[in-house]
Amino acid sequence: MDIDEDGHRDILSGSYSRMDQDMAGLFQVLHGKADGAFRRAEVLKGTDGEPLIIPAKGQNELTEKICTRPFAVDWDGDGHLDLVVGNFAGTFYWFKGQGKGKFPPKPEMIRSGGSPLRIEGQHSDPFVIDWDGDGDLDLLSGSSNGGVYWAENRAGKGKLPELGPFRTLIQPGHQVQHGEPLGEADLKGPTHAARVWVDDVNGDGKLDLLVGDSVTLVSPAKGLTTDEFKKKFADWQKAFNSAATAFQSASGDANAQAKAREEYQKVYQRRAEFMNEEMTGFVWLYLQK
Repeated sequence: MDIDEDGHRDILSGSYSRMDQDMAGLFQVLHGKADGAFRRAEVLKGTDGEPLIIPAKGQNELTEKICTRPFAVDWDGDGHLDLVVGNFAGTFYWFKGQGKGKFPPKPEMIRSGGSPLRIEGQHSDPFVIDWDGDGDLDLLSGSSNGGVYWAENRAGKGKLPELGPFRTLIQPGHQVQHGEPLGEADLKGPTHAARVWVDDVNGDGKLDLLVGDSVTLVSPAKGLTTDEFKKKFADWQKAFNSAATAFQSASGDANAQAKAREEYQKVYQRRAEFMNEEMTGFVWLYLQK
């Protein structure tokens, strides 16, 4: 992708940071150089000179503003790269490109039938491609729930997309309960935070799906049976809930809050006495038939 149209490939990424006491999603770009290297990452700014940010107000202001993934594509067919972006809330926006890496500060919300296009779950993850091979751009997305979804474009080639509602391409995997023993052999598909990439992996002319996820593998500590683990976890859960309630109740007293926080952290760390946890993720390949 060549954001600034200088003939060199660039890298675009979403990020988030604290601005004016609020968390806000920023877009970072690494501009490519003639020798194939990249310049240092810099915040992508709008035509007003301010960092490009999804503007949002109201109940979902925080989660709307934090971007999860920007996707550079000519969304409206005018020959310039636009930005189609997702966020923590599960909705989508697009910034209209003006060429040479310029974007107006205010994006438009992507809708379906007059309502905001929204995935099942949260953390929208846009990937724009002609999924059904009819010549126009469709929108695929991963989700916090582990599923992958497809919104079909009904406008036709070269026109501003008109998207239908999301259809499920990949069902969410088994939703693991907190503290439930879970090994690699138990996994049948993506469980959380699905991120999607589309490509013809096996070269058969059909688009396939690569889906990354996030999962915590859980097993009993050495020497514990599954039943013993479950008993210890149940006892720990009660103590943890009690410590959490005490911490929340002490919010008005600094000394009490510090003491409650210390107890909360101690209880939380006791999990290591009976539980092994490995935070990891996998890539799942789905070949299209």
